[in-house]
Amino acid sequence: MITLDNVDKFYHTRRGPRQILESVGLSIGYGDKIGVLGRNGAGKSTLIRIISGAEQPTSGHITRTMSASWPLAYTGGFQSALTGIDNLRFICRIYGVDVKERIAFVQQFSDLGDYLYEPISTYSAGMRARLGFAVSMSIEFDCFLIDEVVSVGDSRFHEKCRIELFEKRADRALVIVSHDAGYIREHCNRAAVLVRGKLHNFDEIDEAFEYYQKSVT
Repeated sequence: MITLDNVDKFYHTRRGPRQILESVGLSIGYGDKIGVLGRNGAGKSTLIRIISGAEQPTSGHITRTMSASWPLAYTGGFQSALTGIDNLRFICRIYGVDVKERIAFVQQFSDLGDYLYEPISTYSAGMRARLGFAVSMSIEFDCFLIDEVVSVGDSRFHEKCRIELFEKRADRALVIVSHDAGYIREHCNRAAVLVRGKLHNFDEIDEAFEYYQKSVT
């Protein structure tokens, strides 16, 4: 279970503190498939980073009794001067897993070929994203976090991502943050709507869609 209780998040700006999340409450259980709808700038990415542990809330409490991934295909933690394989080694060391068991999977899944042994600074944005998704899938978590629709690479790569995430890991919890209502309807069984920093939880997806439509008009 991952539980957010009365979570607030402020960022400091030149004009003073800006509140991004206000009194957010959310519970994620094993196998839950939760969609979070919200407009651009609503705070969805901040919420997903807080769930993952990449950021800490300004106030409130977070309880974790299951593991959560970083946002899938996120590449902000890569060290550009290192090669793709060296970044994989570093991440495996952080999570305490055997890198030898994961190299073959990342090589096959990322389709990077010899570039896996080149510095990430030489990669295109698409190559970085493919490596990011491959590394994300090489380490197992109880809960996978998706920040916006997974749209890495070409249609063939999209299908590989879909199989790895939604078929092979169908028993895992998912949290998908997006403004794409259709994507959330396809993959989630309940939803929440983030409006002006406040998270509104719904047991029925249709109720969440209706509330979301009203909030964007």
